[in-house]
Amino acid sequence: MADRLGVGLVGSGFMANFHVRSWTSVRHGDIMGIANPDVQSAEAMAKTVRQLKVGEPQVYADVREMVMDPKIDALWICTPNYTRVEIMEQIAEVIKDGKGTLKGIAVEKPLARTVGEAKRMLEIVEELGILHGYLENQVFAPSVVRGKHIIWARGAKVTGRPYLARCAEEHGGPHEPWFWSGKQQGGGVLNDMMCHSVEAARFLLSDPEQPKDALRPVSVNAEIATLKWSRPEYIELLKEMTHGKIDYGKTPAEDFARANINFQDEKGNLLVAEVTTSWSFVGPGLRLSFELMGPEYYMQSNSLEPDLNVFLSRNVKGEEGEDLVEKQFAEQGLMPVLPNEELVYGYIDEDKYMVDCFLEGKMPKETLHDGLLVVQMLMSAYKSSEEGKKLAFDTDSLDDFVPKVAQGTYTAQDPVKSAHK
Repeated sequence: MADRLGVGLVGSGFMANFHVRSWTSVRHGDIMGIANPDVQSAEAMAKTVRQLKVGEPQVYADVREMVMDPKIDALWICTPNYTRVEIMEQIAEVIKDGKGTLKGIAVEKPLARTVGEAKRMLEIVEELGILHGYLENQVFAPSVVRGKHIIWARGAKVTGRPYLARCAEEHGGPHEPWFWSGKQQGGGVLNDMMCHSVEAARFLLSDPEQPKDALRPVSVNAEIATLKWSRPEYIELLKEMTHGKIDYGKTPAEDFARANINFQDEKGNLLVAEVTTSWSFVGPGLRLSFELMGPEYYMQSNSLEPDLNVFLSRNVKGEEGEDLVEKQFAEQGLMPVLPNEELVYGYIDEDKYMVDCFLEGKMPKETLHDGLLVVQMLMSAYKSSEEGKKLAFDTDSLDDFVPKVAQGTYTAQDPVKSAHK
């Protein structure tokens, strides 16, 4: 086992910044490179890395140059969804030409915009024969990991396995314009955030003593809607927020989605995941909630019920920001505070784990195979919503499927006509 892992970050936006802040708790790796065609953005992140003393990164305008650097042992791909396949192909080009080597590649969620793209991502990394990790932070969140351990060690062992998981992620909307674009992002809130909830639910329902594929999705029933951002005043607000780049009056994406995913375990037991997500939640900030239920037990976690709250009266005037909690919506009143968002959301343990796996030469427990399955479940949910019915989970029907939201043909109106005139 080598002493340290030299990591290159591909991208320098919101997600990459979360990893940089998490790196203060990563013991065996250093951030040694940042690649972004927007060199100014990469330079700003490099300055933060140095200030936090988590690496001495060189900045690259081209990811291929970073792969050639012998100080770079692994990559964390944190670029927008619509760039993922191209980035992976550029990485492969360098390695196949013998101009660079890597121990591993980790890719942010969701893996891709479509099943076809996700399969291509997996195909490339397997052709290269290197380790790969899927960066789903919520399956590393301490409350989720600890809650699952207690339930399975105490409740399930005595009275039987859990059978229902409820997971949700909600906030008021993403930061960058491309997240709002169905074409660039691959959909709306379902693709953007339900990727978290379906994998967290699968993790909670999975028997820790069985292989992961012992839990099989068998059916999906889903619904999407645009509840807030299709209203005229919010269409105009979104135009203003994105400097005219996004017009939900013409090409909306969904801001609410829910799905029921039925699974079967190795004994044929029926298990249910209820997942919900929205960009139309206006509360103190980002809310993550997890529940797991079985015959004689229950666990729950809610990120907006932390161990720290502050109260600021109406006489306290301050600038808007996100210094208390991500996607913060107020600066007054009784406010929940997350002292360490990187820890609560799972980024710290995720990064520590991936670094150690790549150093030890072992495949992580969360790989691009999991990322592909997540995309398949998401596309099944879109297809179910478009067809207005529960569907069997059939991966063969999904390879060429592109949601209407991503095609730009989705409308914010409910397609089901009322029987009442």
